Amino acid sequence: MEFLVEFDVKIPDGIPQSEVEAREKAEASAAAALEDGGHLVRLWEPPVAPGQTKAVGLYRADTEAQLDNLLQALPLFEWMQVTVTPLAGHPNDPLRRQTAGPGRGPVGRNHLPEPSLTMIYRLEATLGQALDLGTIGDRDRRIVPLTGGTFSGPQLNGKLLPGASADWQTLLVDGTALGDIRYTLQTDQGDLLYVKARSVRHGSAEVLARLGRGEHVDPSEYTFRTSTQIEAAAADLDWLNKGIFVSTAGRQAGSVIYETYLVG
Repeated sequence: MEFLVEFDVKIPDGIPQSEVEAREKAEASAAAALEDGGHLVRLWEPPVAPGQTKAVGLYRADTEAQLDNLLQALPLFEWMQVTVTPLAGHPNDPLRRQTAGPGRGPVGRNHLPEPSLTMIYRLEATLGQALDLGTIGDRDRRIVPLTGGTFSGPQLNGKLLPGASADWQTLLVDGTALGDIRYTLQTDQGDLLYVKARSVRHGSAEVLARLGRGEHVDPSEYTFRTSTQIEAAAADLDWLNKGIFVSTAGRQAGSVIYETYLVG
């Protein structure tokens, strides 16, 4: 869902300037985190009278309750008057007409919703020594253990459990790596998450050779993506069992990073 959010900031009298500056700096960091999580889409500053501070933002969230929780976590929230307006698609929206495609006519009530991505967590996992099974047919196979790490997100935080986590990889002749990744996460509350992912990592021969030598390679130089499934027994995490997830990933020297998103 998309929301128009209007902020009217009024700083109480007597607040030290140092506190104001600290909160404004923290607010900028919080806005960047909301952007990374797919919640903050755009932010504008409308014309105001001298001494006034206002902003208008376009936000995305699964529900209005989720948006309220995100906004209440803002460092400046207690100094804000916030107005939230839920938005619905309009049949004459130019973007909706564009997505109808040539010859399909205007988009009506049967237009399918466009998918959105919501950040769930960022996992930074350490890697153990790979077990090389050798060549089977025209493919090499190896098992790469995930030996530890931590994950964090807007709602989930915790650690990766070693001994129950690994990537069963298939390497093609052109260097493409196909992953069958299975790992177990434990939240800070003690709940367990069973994660299964199918991944593909490909790029130019030169880039893949650098990755193979353990060099640092910027993730923008190659493609590393996964389709992901998450299972949880805890009642308050049942929404994970119903979700469709994708991840973007990056290989580091001795570690791997997965940023996992819920497809909305």
